Amino acid sequence: MESVVESPCVRNCCLNEEDICLGCFRSLAEITRWGAVSDQIKLEIVQKAGQRRIDYQKKWQQ
Repeated sequence: MESVVESPCVRNCCLNEEDICLGCFRSLAEITRWGAVSDQIKLEIVQKAGQRRIDYQKKWQQ
């Protein structure tokens, strides 16, 4: 069965010192296991990445 959750990858990969991609805000571990996890886990990853993006923007907009 094909996944209904699309990858948040924006093809702008650049890992920071914590191995977080500054394009999609997934961790390196989340990126590498993306194809092997369930849609539920993918949704959790997308949610965490979204929060990381918000936190990053808040940090750098001060």
